[in-house]
Amino acid sequence: MIKIFALILTVGGAIALVMGILGIFGSLALALSPWALSIIGFIFFLAGISLLKYRKDTDVIQAENKKDL
Repeated sequence: MIKIFALILTVGGAIALVMGILGIFGSLALALSPWALSIIGFIFFLAGISLLKYRKDTDVIQAENKKDL
């Protein structure tokens, strides 16, 4: 479950980051501020990558707990 959430954050952050960068350089008209979209995209992208890298998935944690019993 955590890996799915991390993947959604990563993909959503990458999309927002690309749209923000395109908005900053003028090739895409957005309703939102392109700077805000870029910053939010960067934060979401980093959060997703960090979750993928450092967190174990809930299925793995449950399997380890059952193995210890």
